[in-house]
Amino acid sequence: MPVSVSSATTEVVDPVPGADAPHLPQQPDLVQLLTPEGERVEHPEYPLEVGDEELRDLYRDLVLVRRWDVEATALQRQGELGIWASLLGQEAAQIGAGRALQPDDTAFPTYREHGVAWTRGVDPLEVISLFRGVDNGGWDPVATGFNLYTVVIGAQCLHATGYAMGLQRDGAETAALAFLGDGATSQGEVNEAMIWAASFSAPVVFFCQNNQYAISVPLERQTRVPLYQRAAGFGFPGVRVDGNDVLAVLAVTRAALAAARDGQGPTFIEAFTYRMGAHTTSDDPTRYRLASELEEWKLRDPIARLKAHLSRSGVADAAFLDSVEAEAEELAARIRRGTTEMPDPPGTAMFDHVYAEQTPHLAQQRADFAAYQASFEEAGR
Repeated sequence: MPVSVSSATTEVVDPVPGADAPHLPQQPDLVQLLTPEGERVEHPEYPLEVGDEELRDLYRDLVLVRRWDVEATALQRQGELGIWASLLGQEAAQIGAGRALQPDDTAFPTYREHGVAWTRGVDPLEVISLFRGVDNGGWDPVATGFNLYTVVIGAQCLHATGYAMGLQRDGAETAALAFLGDGATSQGEVNEAMIWAASFSAPVVFFCQNNQYAISVPLERQTRVPLYQRAAGFGFPGVRVDGNDVLAVLAVTRAALAAARDGQGPTFIEAFTYRMGAHTTSDDPTRYRLASELEEWKLRDPIARLKAHLSRSGVADAAFLDSVEAEAEELAARIRRGTTEMPDPPGTAMFDHVYAEQTPHLAQQRADFAAYQASFEEAGR
């Protein structure tokens, strides 16, 4: 309720600045190559040549990654995972961006980029093990070009910028791709990263998945302009792409990464999308958004969009679509089996990877901990 500032005046003060602001009423056009109905369109600045096989592969990526996500959510609800950050609805943004990377490029994820992990060859169970608490991320960032998950909001943008500056000094013709959410744009780390990236023309692309909510905080509480326009204040280009259009995301991200490798500096990409599920499995989105909003965004579902295009253009028939569904079920079964059979690590494992070379002090701590654990076995406990 508005609160009167004094009994002698009729002036009222909104206790939450911006609470009555409209939801960014005049949205600019999105870069789009595939309409929500599945119709292929062209964009003068972002042409894309994509063959039938690549289209089918992109569809397969989207379906398998969503099935992985659904299975992981179910596993968490059944007590097999500590938490899970769902990507439901954001598959096109992640697959399009991930497939735009070249083998020598490096991606710096948050904690939700399961689709990007998939495109970089990271096994789903290596990601699942992190959320099960078995390890801190079991994949090799160097071999995959996919850095470890980052839970500290915005920190990966600093990592990516620093890494990109290193690439620049090494003369490497590769680029870094930093993922962030719309909420992270309010973090100091992200703004600091963009300042450094602009100042040194670092070969880094900032890929913002604007899923409309920073946990429960809607976009209009965080910004008075579209997010991509903020890039101009740092001195580099910004572009807004339809984040539910895997072809547009692929084209825009490819162009931005090519510019970065070519020495043109950073780009900020705002993938305008929607988180159909909860922020994480500890969140209840029904407390802060309407069911009608979700239903509206379901009409823009990235998988249904590409499926409609494949069917309409004759690129995929029923047999292909059925085979992808069958493969998705096989993947889900492998994830479930692998998760429930995943062994717990020994207690001493927490000492093994603290430093590249173990220090005497850490070795003593490890020995003391091992002796402490052994004392319980000796006591028959």
